[in-house]
Amino acid sequence: MENPPKSPDGSEKSPPSKELLTSNTASTLCISSRSESVWTSASRSKWEIYHKPVIVVSVGAAVFLFGMVITSLSCIQIKNKNVYKMCGPAFLSMGLMLLVCGLVWIPIIRKKQKQRQKSQFLQSLKSFFFNR
Repeated sequence: MENPPKSPDGSEKSPPSKELLTSNTASTLCISSRSESVWTSASRSKWEIYHKPVIVVSVGAAVFLFGMVITSLSCIQIKNKNVYKMCGPAFLSMGLMLLVCGLVWIPIIRKKQKQRQKSQFLQSLKSFFFNR
């Protein structure tokens, strides 16, 4: 068992740095538990909210159309037919996957926005009734 270090006056007291450490840790946990995005009511534009899924849908549609063109070239072109037959379906599937992921992402964001609005409303009600 280790003895606590003695202070300069000779008493066996824990150093002040350990006392401050526990109090700072508690206040830091309280501060870090409240992220700024949840507690601020700054409204964001539709583009800021939906820009990622819109970009994914756009890229997916472009890759899907590119896959359709390459697949149709395999039917028309005689030269390099095997390359078109291999690459066309690959681009078709990647484009379709991105397209579907983006289209599914949009309702998920809408649901999260509704939950966030409900949460902010409940927080304002709580603060109104409990801070009086």
